[in-house]
Amino acid sequence: MADPVTDRTPGRHTARELIALLADDSPDGSHSEFRELPHPTRQFKPDGPLSWQGYDAARARAAARTGEEESVVCGTAHIGGTQAVLIAFEFGFLGGSLGERTGDRLELAYEYARAHRLPVVPLVATGGSRMQEGMLALTQLQRVARQSVLTREAGLPQIAVLRDPTTGGGWATLGAGADVVLALPGAQVGFAGSRVRPADADPAAYTAEAQVAAGAADAVVRPEALRETLALWLRLLSADAVGTAGVAGTASTSGAASAASAASAASNGDARSTEAGPPPSSPSPPPALGTALLPTTGWDAVQRARSPQRPRAEAYLDAYFTRRAAISGDRCGGTDAGMACGFGECAADGRTVAYAAQLGTATRPAGYRTAARLIRLADRLGIPVLTLVDTPGAANDADAERQDAGAAIADLFGAVAAVRTPVTTLLIGEGGSGGALALAAPGNTWATPDSYFSVIAPELAAAILKRPEGEVEATADQLRIRPQDLVELGVVRGIVGHL
Repeated sequence: MADPVTDRTPGRHTARELIALLADDSPDGSHSEFRELPHPTRQFKPDGPLSWQGYDAARARAAARTGEEESVVCGTAHIGGTQAVLIAFEFGFLGGSLGERTGDRLELAYEYARAHRLPVVPLVATGGSRMQEGMLALTQLQRVARQSVLTREAGLPQIAVLRDPTTGGGWATLGAGADVVLALPGAQVGFAGSRVRPADADPAAYTAEAQVAAGAADAVVRPEALRETLALWLRLLSADAVGTAGVAGTASTSGAASAASAASAASNGDARSTEAGPPPSSPSPPPALGTALLPTTGWDAVQRARSPQRPRAEAYLDAYFTRRAAISGDRCGGTDAGMACGFGECAADGRTVAYAAQLGTATRPAGYRTAARLIRLADRLGIPVLTLVDTPGAANDADAERQDAGAAIADLFGAVAAVRTPVTTLLIGEGGSGGALALAAPGNTWATPDSYFSVIAPELAAAILKRPEGEVEATADQLRIRPQDLVELGVVRGIVGHL
């Protein structure tokens, strides 16, 4: 429920001020090039649908104070050269609350984005649904959710910016429902607004920083860096950088089935493109950064992979991409610092490639869920994926079990199995059992000379077989875990950068 607002909070940008800060300038540099979308005019009876005494007067005061007719401003602008639909909330207008007229404007903005194949950028600052319109206001969340889903199915990205405050249904739809969620420092973010949460609730839990820590948002971005950050995200996820209209919007059928599918989509308000586009090509595996010599024994392979001097994922990502932007969090309450996920501009050809990289630690359930989230998003946008495998295995402590490690690994296996966009995997270090295999592309996995892949760690295999410690090295040989063994067994396609 929206908190009432009687005045503008000092230091808080209005909707149009923020748009002006983000939008590219006009060709002559005199103003920001923002084009407001036309909006429908909904007629209300006096004091709105509930005849709430004083509602018309409150709207009039809000309009006089802000210069706006409603709590949201929608239009198009270029940010860093990429055109997008901007949805900017005006918190000074009745707390940025959502009413029926707000829903009308939001629906039109999403429809425009789909019709013109544009990304959507909600700049959210809202207290939630407008209580003066009762349940009719609350049901606007269903309208917004549907529009977001249709836009997602059309293969178009949604990048939300959480301002202060972002609470209630606005957070639960335009905010948390976006593909990438950025937040301004110190912003109040949470489903419960400040006036409806328990009196003893920890206020720190309702902040942008807390949402990032809990895996519900991707990053906190300083105001002075917001334009540059949004420009990078829009560039990376735009159709020009991707090179396709998105897998979800390009799947083709034939004959009567195609016509029936198109008719069904139209009748359900689905604006997905019916034109098939070229599928993205598989990204090439990165060149090896370490030794070019192959290991002589299985144990030699293990020692090389575990060496602190071996190049790690960050080095490979830095070499492969000219610039990149990270996503964070599994949207289920967790993060894993040992799994790096995001999108980057490939240094070789300039196109966007998504990446999910293990950083050498035991992967936590949140890491697997974040990687699955990344792969599904890339698939929907038609972006090829690079995965880097380097883990001794899945985390196996009690907390990992409580966080449903098995289900998280199963989720990633399923995401990789179902993906339509190309996935390329490079094994750059340890390949510890199923916890590593879940991130590997079947039929398109490569290895570096300083790596190994094993059904189980040699030490654990020897222990299970009740062999003495002195037989661990022989067990490593018996498991055939060297890169050249993996090629001979058909587990990997080849070894990059070896002599």
